[in-house]
Amino acid sequence: MTAKEYLQQAADLDAQIESYIQEKDNLRRMACSIRSPQMGGQVQTSREPDAAFVRVLEKIEAVEETIVQKIDQLVDLKVEMSAAINTLEDPKERLVLQYRYINCQRFEDIANAMHTSLSSIYRLHASALKKLEIPAN
Repeated sequence: MTAKEYLQQAADLDAQIESYIQEKDNLRRMACSIRSPQMGGQVQTSREPDAAFVRVLEKIEAVEETIVQKIDQLVDLKVEMSAAINTLEDPKERLVLQYRYINCQRFEDIANAMHTSLSSIYRLHASALKKLEIPAN
């Protein structure tokens, strides 16, 4: 695994979390739109024991548990990544990697924050990636 692939894990995990949050929101909308059963008319002998909204609520709970697990995983990963980044000697290289991979900022925003050119940010980024040692798992 390259240094960039290692650091990119946080953005990938963040995207997964966002996807699960969207899924949870969709399930909540679905749970609110499920109609209650009609009590009149014919009686069915083979009926689901739980109402449809109960099954949806169970799915929401499962997705929420997954979100919490993924957030815990992301926090642990970012702590590990920060420790690896902090081993770099050059403070500007450390800062570029922190902005990019811990704070998930765009290169243009990093250049503005550091009051330097975009080409300098790209150069610092490339240099930092070459020097970064990936922690052994």
